[in-house]
Amino acid sequence: MRVTGFSLFVLTLASALPSAAQVVQEKLRIPMRDGVRLAANLFRLKGSSASPVILVRTPYNKGAELSRAYRPFVEAGYAIVVEDVRGRFESEGVFDPLNQEPGDGEDTLNWLARQPWSNGRIGMTGGSYLGIVQWKAALTGNPYLKAIFPVVSGYDDYVDRAYSKGGAMKLGNRLLWMSSNLRAPGFTPPEFNFFVKHLPLRDADRAATGQNVDMYQRTVEHPAYDSFWKAISTREKLARIKVPVFSVGGWYDNFVDSDLEAFASLRKLGRTAHTMIGPWPHNMSIPFEGIDYGPDSKAPVTAIQLEWFARWLKGESAKAQFRPLRIFVMGANRWREEREWPLARAVPTPMYLASRQGANGVEGDGALRPNAPRRQRSDRFVYDPANPVPTRGGNTCCTPKIFAWGPMDQTTIEKRTDVLVYTGPALDKDLEVTGPVKVVLHVATSAKDTDFTAKLVDAYPDGRVVNLTDGILRLRYREGLERSVPAEPGKVYTITVDAGVTSNVFHAGHRIRLEVSSSNFPRFDRNLNTGGPHGMETRWQTAEQTVFHGGERPSHVLLPVVPQ
Repeated sequence: MRVTGFSLFVLTLASALPSAAQVVQEKLRIPMRDGVRLAANLFRLKGSSASPVILVRTPYNKGAELSRAYRPFVEAGYAIVVEDVRGRFESEGVFDPLNQEPGDGEDTLNWLARQPWSNGRIGMTGGSYLGIVQWKAALTGNPYLKAIFPVVSGYDDYVDRAYSKGGAMKLGNRLLWMSSNLRAPGFTPPEFNFFVKHLPLRDADRAATGQNVDMYQRTVEHPAYDSFWKAISTREKLARIKVPVFSVGGWYDNFVDSDLEAFASLRKLGRTAHTMIGPWPHNMSIPFEGIDYGPDSKAPVTAIQLEWFARWLKGESAKAQFRPLRIFVMGANRWREEREWPLARAVPTPMYLASRQGANGVEGDGALRPNAPRRQRSDRFVYDPANPVPTRGGNTCCTPKIFAWGPMDQTTIEKRTDVLVYTGPALDKDLEVTGPVKVVLHVATSAKDTDFTAKLVDAYPDGRVVNLTDGILRLRYREGLERSVPAEPGKVYTITVDAGVTSNVFHAGHRIRLEVSSSNFPRFDRNLNTGGPHGMETRWQTAEQTVFHGGERPSHVLLPVVPQ
């Protein structure tokens, strides 16, 4: 099974425009600076003069026919070029996604601008990898690229595709994508649950694909945010991007944090940047099971794209005004327009962890309080890498039938005694939380290195417990992602877990809940607790974990509360 749907879903929400116009197709071989030729398909209206071009660059097979997804753009007068990236399908060369895209994107743009059917004004669109290549092309400052429209793509190779903001590897996402797209000829991969458990991690690519994958090997070799990652990072070079950007993301997508960070950074630089975030996972066309955000939860993305490119490629006045930021507020189930991120009016509101007998599992007495308890107490649990807390929904990617995503009931997770559960009182009125969620913990461990996780959930009056957002911190990166610092067993550390972003209204009668543990597997790789080199370990040990709260160690979750 190959992951191909994410390249096209962004345009499938609108039906193709009926037309009798004849579309002509031409196969292209586009030369790169090193002599490699990339294969592409050109689609345009018969008899059309030189027109603006929309470029789509994909690793998922350009196909042979004009997709229903792209027909509206051809009929609107654009030439559509769909190109296989280097080393994929009909394109020559060796696939090297970490390095090839800026140069290949620029060479493709230069070649397209010189063709007789092109007027030299080019835009780019597409989702996931097809969005990543847009950011990379925009970095070059190519004069022919006039606007981009990346969807669910993020903008940083380290924190989006390789590791979390807390330094834990995004193992399940990476291995599943490689197993679907980069496996050796004739290789039949084992079950997902088998290859994600493979040790050592440095060989997990062979377990998933039947061969060593250079991209994966380099990822394992560079677990810190070092010069290797900074050299290829769009985030580090964002000031170079001057083309107008309209990005789209989802609250349950793996890249939503970066989509919003890129928007905020570009706006501060004075660039033209717009973002829309909906109640979606990595593929907005797949509904969640058991959760319905109402008829307004979809968006006319194709219509927005047509307006966007008409403005920047044709110079037409937009029929509708583009707002800087449009977000869908879950719970309230409505769209709202904003001007900045994070929201300036959001009030950082702490809710403090507390317990008396122990917060282990939902049967414990863990609580969230508006004020820190005066007396210091602690909760303890044992983290065993042989029996990690399983991932249940959330911001995963990219095949939900294999690796489920989105909002899911967390009841089974909360029955575990290695999950600390802290629950606030039933709300007497609606409470909106919109923005980044941070969790400050005072912790100690018996290990030289370990992880701490935090998950924000909405506890319904009917007993359902639905996840909103979560995060993880690898203790060796408590001082920053640039370098690893071993922990001293038994020493108390104050750490901050970046638990992601959300926009949700907790309704009256609902309860705000926080889950704290040490694993979320296989979304993140298991910390084996030895403090050994990343990717090399084959043995593990259990870790005795302590979370302090109250007194001089007031552990808390910091919620961005939006006043009504």
